[in-house]
Amino acid sequence: MYAYIARQPIYDNTKALYGYELLFRDGEQNSFPNIDGDEATSRLLTEHHLLVGVEHIAAGKLAFINFSAETLIHHFPTSIDPATTVIEILETVPISMELLQACKALHGMGYALALDDHDFDPKWDIFLPYTRYLKVDVQQFNLLQISKFIQRIKHHPVTLLAERVETAEQFDKLKLMGFTLFQGYLFARPEMMKHRQLSSNKLNLLELIGEACAEQLDFDRLSSIVERDVALSFKLLRFINNSAYAKEQSIQSLKLAMVYMGEAELKKFIALLALANLANGEEDARIIQSLVRARFCDQLARLCQYPTNPPTAFLTGLFSKVDELVEMPMAQVLSQLPLPASIRQALSERSGRLGHILALIETYEAADWVQAEKLASKLPSHADLAMQYHDAVQWAQGILQPK
Repeated sequence: MYAYIARQPIYDNTKALYGYELLFRDGEQNSFPNIDGDEATSRLLTEHHLLVGVEHIAAGKLAFINFSAETLIHHFPTSIDPATTVIEILETVPISMELLQACKALHGMGYALALDDHDFDPKWDIFLPYTRYLKVDVQQFNLLQISKFIQRIKHHPVTLLAERVETAEQFDKLKLMGFTLFQGYLFARPEMMKHRQLSSNKLNLLELIGEACAEQLDFDRLSSIVERDVALSFKLLRFINNSAYAKEQSIQSLKLAMVYMGEAELKKFIALLALANLANGEEDARIIQSLVRARFCDQLARLCQYPTNPPTAFLTGLFSKVDELVEMPMAQVLSQLPLPASIRQALSERSGRLGHILALIETYEAADWVQAEKLASKLPSHADLAMQYHDAVQWAQGILQPK
C-alpha cells in the first residue's frame, strides 16, 4: 500500500524557493478527494508526518499545511516542529472564541499561522495579531480590491502571499503592491509524491524497538504493548516454545515468558519481531541477510567485549537493510526509529566501532577478502570470519524455520 501527497512550491519575490504547501491526496490522481477536511488533515499527518516527517517532504523548507478548526482546537499534533511548519486556516472554518484562543496559544508556542484563501472579511481582523501570513487568491479579486484591502491592514506586520499567480504580468504588479511570496501555475503545478505505507500497528512496533534499545526492560509495559496485538503475542509464544528456553516446560504467560528468556535475548527477539512486521512479513532474501548480519555483528561484538545490553551490534546488523524493506531512504527510516546514536551513526555513515563491524560483514558478503581481512585486523580481538559467518547463516535459518 502507498500513501499519496502533493506539494506545490512557494517562491519569494526573487523566485527563490521559500516552502511548499502540502496537499492531501488518496491516489495517483492529482486532485483533492471528496472527503471531510478533518479527515484529510488527520490522514496527511498520520500517513506522512508520523511516517516520513513533513520536513523531509518539504525538503527542509517550510511546510504549509491546512488545518480544520476541530483539529486546531482539540487535536493539534504538538509533535510538529514549529520551526518547519506553517498552520493554514481556511476562510471556511467557523470563527469562535475557542478558535481564537487556540490560535493565540499556538502563536505563543512559536507556530506561524496563515489565513488561507483570505476573503478580506473584517471578521478575521481579530486573528491578525497572531497571523504571520495572509494568502490571497488573486483570481478571486481585482487588483483595486486587493490594493484597498492591503491599505486597510497595513499596520499589521503580515507577509502577503499571492495564490494562483498565472502570468508574469500578475507577478510584477503584485510585487509592486507589497506581495513577497507567490504560488501558482506560473511557477509550478502541484507535484505528486508517494511512499510505502507501513502497517497499522506501527506505533506498537516503534514502542517495541524503543524497549529493545533500553538499558533495562519494563516487563509490565512490554507485555502490555505485545498484548495489544494478537499476532505479536502469538509469534512471541511460538518463538519461545520452539527455542531452547522452553525445552523443559510450555510457557503460556506472556510476562513470564519474557522474564524466562532473559533481557538480552528478549531484546533481540523484540527487534526481530519489529523488523518482520515493518517489512509486512516479507521473508525474502533481505530478511535473511538482515538476520545473518545481526548474528554476525553480535558475535563479533562479544569477541571484542563490546557491551551487549542493549544489544547494539545485533540491532545494527538487523536494521542495516530496513530502508530497502520499507522502500524509504535510510535517513527517513532513522528519523522514525528510536535507535541510539551509535546505531544511527553506523547505519548512516558506517562509522564508529559498530559501523566498522557492519562494513566488515558487507565486505565479506561481497567476497572482498582483502578488505575484509584489513578491517578484521583492526578489531581488538581476532576472529575466524568464515566460522562466524557460517554460524550466522545457520542461526538465521533456524529463526525463520523453527523446529
